[in-house]
Amino acid sequence: MTYMGKPYYPVWLDNLADDVTLEAAAMDGTAHGVEDVRSIVVTARAVYDDQEFNFAGPVGDYGFVEDYTTQIRGVHTNVVVWVTFNAAGQTQQVVVNHRPRSALLSFSRLMLEKYSGTPLAKHWQGTP
Repeated sequence: MTYMGKPYYPVWLDNLADDVTLEAAAMDGTAHGVEDVRSIVVTARAVYDDQEFNFAGPVGDYGFVEDYTTQIRGVHTNVVVWVTFNAAGQTQQVVVNHRPRSALLSFSRLMLEKYSGTPLAKHWQGTP
């Protein structure tokens, strides 16, 4: 994974607020707390076959955006991640959108497989 020729790592992932939240079109409800949010983000990145970044960087005083494409089990997927920082500069909220819908549903089913039998499965159990 590279962006502008350099290896890409979401620096915002290392500075999560204790009460950080994660919302995504691919999941039900909202994940809360450092452990759950980090687990979901790391797992999601691991199921991506590749990421090709269009943009990753700060937006305004308290925001950060990632815009990339990826393959998930051969399904072309576009992803936009919006990160909001609190006044202390910590990641407060992460919102993720996968598209098209078919890719979103495929990703959601895959995440359910990964989290089956764990408390985090609740975020994907409504997946058709």
